[in-house]
Amino acid sequence: MKALQVSQVFVIAACFIAPASGQQPSPSPAPFASHPSSNQVTVDGTKQWIDTSIDLRAGEKVRFGATGQITYPAQGKSKERTFGPDGLARGFADVIHQYAVGEAGRGALVARVGPADAGQPFLVGSSRDFVAPIAGRLFLGINQNMRDASTAQGNFQVTITVLDPGPATGGITAGGPLETPIPALTPDIIEKIPRRATDPQGNPGDMVNVLVIGTEDELVQTFTAAGWVEVDSTVSNTVVSGLLNTLEKKDYLTMPMSILYLFKRPQDYGFAHAEPVRVAMARNHLRAWKSPYEVDGRPVWCIAATHDIGFERDQRNNGVTHKIDPSIDGEREYVNTTLSGTGLVAQRAHVTPAQPLKEASTATGGSFKSDGRILVLVLKSGIAN
Repeated sequence: MKALQVSQVFVIAACFIAPASGQQPSPSPAPFASHPSSNQVTVDGTKQWIDTSIDLRAGEKVRFGATGQITYPAQGKSKERTFGPDGLARGFADVIHQYAVGEAGRGALVARVGPADAGQPFLVGSSRDFVAPIAGRLFLGINQNMRDASTAQGNFQVTITVLDPGPATGGITAGGPLETPIPALTPDIIEKIPRRATDPQGNPGDMVNVLVIGTEDELVQTFTAAGWVEVDSTVSNTVVSGLLNTLEKKDYLTMPMSILYLFKRPQDYGFAHAEPVRVAMARNHLRAWKSPYEVDGRPVWCIAATHDIGFERDQRNNGVTHKIDPSIDGEREYVNTTLSGTGLVAQRAHVTPAQPLKEASTATGGSFKSDGRILVLVLKSGIAN
């Protein structure tokens, strides 16, 4: 049994970097090195994430077993709290804190596969069996904020046992499937899809920068698995679900987004991905419309994805609206990394329309720029069954 003492790690969040143009496939990556069938890792209570130095294959099944204790010393009116890998029960005040896994206990042992911007964190607790959805580096962490980590004392000892090594090679590699051409998505279909959505008055708005091929159930399941949450359509719905989520101690991300139109109708879905405390001014969000077109018998969904980074003046009515990051290709690739990290994407590619949109303004007056390419993600068939 190999013992690993991990005390410090610098985690560099890096978005998936796409090929410069067209649908050229990426070079084949080197296979992950084999690792011992059992590893022991110490997770220091003062860390939020540590690198286990373990690279998992796609489909590899491991078992986590954790022991140990961590203590949060008394501070102000709060009493000293000591707990194990399952963490502390969430309280009302915890709703406003930023935790990696919203539904898990404060201080619980958590994990993720892949970098911080792509791997979706999940609860480990005192024990869990887990199958890696994609190949990637395994990170362990504590479900706590930086203030908790600054005073925490103690650690968890984690045993990671390989139950099934999974396939030695496969199409799903680190970060998701390789880029490959998608012949069934013809140039004719691409040219029929509008480049931009419009507001209710017909003013051109956000760019359609992602196409997803899959059924409605597959679309929703993939976004959900990637940590995206469905957004409420009205303010009244937001108030009601916000109250319920607070009572259930769940993080709340579903602030409403404005209605935009594509194919002469409002978006079918809105999804957001953000830290709960910052959701009012900054979040990754997108709108999705089911197009009238199909590829291999499955619908093509049109996605307009942008990143809110603050507020600005709405040039239509002099009101206040969200300001988007003008470099919108970054949000396109955020969708790429988060969805591809679920293991539910079968194929992906970037395509360039005959007349690519490279610079424009939103319906509210904010400008944006792009390389003009559209990300195409083909979801695994039947994943919702």
